[in-house]
Amino acid sequence: MTKNEYVPLRQGQDETLALTKIPVAELADRVLVVGDPDRAAKAAGLLANAKPIAKNREYHSYVGEYEGKRITVASHGVGAAGAACCFEELCRGGAKYIIRAGTAGGVQRDVVDGDLLVVTGAVRCDGYTELVVPMNYPAVPDLQVTSSLVRTAEESDLNTHAGVVITSANFYPSPILGNDQPKWRDAGAIGVEMEVAALFITASIHRVKSGAILAIDGNPLKDEDEDMTSYEPDREIVTKAIDATLETSLKVLASLE
Repeated sequence: MTKNEYVPLRQGQDETLALTKIPVAELADRVLVVGDPDRAAKAAGLLANAKPIAKNREYHSYVGEYEGKRITVASHGVGAAGAACCFEELCRGGAKYIIRAGTAGGVQRDVVDGDLLVVTGAVRCDGYTELVVPMNYPAVPDLQVTSSLVRTAEESDLNTHAGVVITSANFYPSPILGNDQPKWRDAGAIGVEMEVAALFITASIHRVKSGAILAIDGNPLKDEDEDMTSYEPDREIVTKAIDATLETSLKVLASLE
């Protein structure tokens, strides 16, 4: 090993991860992450022999089995910085595969409520990753994981897209500085969310394979709702897509070797 070779940090089996409070011995090497603690509980309900293993702040975690494979489900909250604490600890604890199932807004006209979006890369406007790697480094998922997500998602009856998302640090655009989503849309981005870039960068640093599938819960540019005053995600069409992201993620996690 050369003096400059990086070796990812791993914590011992007898340790408990500091912020998520997950006992390392309970952590599966296949992990599904979601933003909402209630969604984590819902995902855990899809597992066999599921049990809670930790609960601290926004970080609620479970472990169980899906199609014979041991899987952890963990919530990470809203925004890249807090989510990155969860991702970092999962990687340190021994995760080998991490998939984020979440929601996003569409920014292209054909990306609409109830669609699925498999992420192929993320624009790093998250406010966190610039502190850990140079801005020239891309936020991209693992190819095997992403290909499996696309294939599995296309087996559903929902419209599926694959493409680049904007990972934004702010949900509500600034009344002073405005909204920069149109320029990323014009460059080819198809969705906007708040955590994926942090997952991809953290996973890359730790040599963990990651991916993301998102349910579209609105389109602020198409709907002329750039200030998000009409945002309403709790609708049946969105719930169906969210359920599909959870099931797709679990199927892929169980299939990876």
